[in-house]
Amino acid sequence: MTNKIYVSWEDFHAHAKLLASKIRSSGTDFNRIVAVSRGGLLPAGLLAYDLDIRNCETINMSSYDGNRMRGDDEIELSAALSGLDARTLIVDDLSDSGRTFRILREIYPQAVFASVYCKEKGKDAVDVFAVEMPDEWIVFPWDE
Repeated sequence: MTNKIYVSWEDFHAHAKLLASKIRSSGTDFNRIVAVSRGGLLPAGLLAYDLDIRNCETINMSSYDGNRMRGDDEIELSAALSGLDARTLIVDDLSDSGRTFRILREIYPQAVFASVYCKEKGKDAVDVFAVEMPDEWIVFPWDE
């Protein structure tokens, strides 16, 4: 992955709105959002407003150090959540390799996993996403 794709604030907002529309059309009445910190904080906030969900929480998980992907034994996970069920959305900005969602799905198997963006390798780990991306480095507006 040497090429980079830059996502603007405008595109990110439009894609988060598209994700909200897809979630809404699923017919599930979600009542809880869990953001995967840090990438999931902004999309989870936008979804919370758009879907009128007030119960918002976070899971602190880090699989990257800057541009370097951590090994499985280096991943830090801080989660003390209980009661995550089929009406809970776990949200991240990107399902890249799908590793984050796979790890979390083992802990919270009934939750629904959503991301704004998804790459081919991460498709099987996410339940709903807005935009498929090529296998290139994604530069989000908050990363610039």
